[in-house]
Amino acid sequence: MTGDGREVFAALDIGGTKIAAALVDADGTVQWRGRAATPRTGGDGVVAAAARLLAEAGDAPVRALGVGAPGVIDQETGRVVSATEVLPGWAGTPVRDALAERTGLPVAVVNDVRAMAYGEARDGAGAGHHRVLHVSVGTGVGGALTTGGRLEHGAHGTAGEIAHLLVPERGPVPCGCGRRDHLEAVVSGPAIEAAGDAPHAGSVLGRALAGLLAVLDPDAVVIGGGVAQIGAPFLDAVTAAFRAEALPPLRATPIVPARLGTDAPLVGAARLAMTLRPQGGTR
Repeated sequence: MTGDGREVFAALDIGGTKIAAALVDADGTVQWRGRAATPRTGGDGVVAAAARLLAEAGDAPVRALGVGAPGVIDQETGRVVSATEVLPGWAGTPVRDALAERTGLPVAVVNDVRAMAYGEARDGAGAGHHRVLHVSVGTGVGGALTTGGRLEHGAHGTAGEIAHLLVPERGPVPCGCGRRDHLEAVVSGPAIEAAGDAPHAGSVLGRALAGLLAVLDPDAVVIGGGVAQIGAPFLDAVTAAFRAEALPPLRATPIVPARLGTDAPLVGAARLAMTLRPQGGTR
């Protein structure tokens, strides 16, 4: 934690199994981290647990709070529009207003993969590229788009989402939506664990990217999330399959690992908090 009185920005990364918290300074450097298990008690319980975790940071001069949360987030209200049962009772939770009431801070809320993408676009592997597709492969599969370091949300808040792309095989586990013919059912961490074949999962993702990049045509693809930590057996298979299947003009598109690791969604959420106007000073 900072001890020199400089303002910091709080960040939360809410997931199906854990909640991560951080204090981040204006340079994007994490000054404090905290973790807690995600309660299975619905939206109110998750928000309460997140607020308690932030309280453990002490009395640092926090200016604002950024939150990465699962599901489709309404950018006007900070409410969860829809979510899978990976986090039961999460759909409909007014995350922004509930955390603002509990913390007294201005709050920005985005989808958790978008928080990761924003962090990588500003401070990580996406910096220096104009248009980037960010892919997160972990317990689930997610995607997000940034252009010029800014998030693209789309008309319905799902721009860049890739979990529900149809694939020509059945996965060993269901997608979060329940179907087994979606990319998430084949490529997610639980799917790889069940099948025991990370290179095959990487190949499936690479082929999906070959088709997707024909539509999106980004400057680069950044791959993060827990599965990306497997390294070469997964990432090399992604790249090889993509190069084999992509249209010739797209084959040289860089596919690079995320640089910020598990800090990416926290740094991204904090960066979003930095865009908020202060309301009545610091905490």
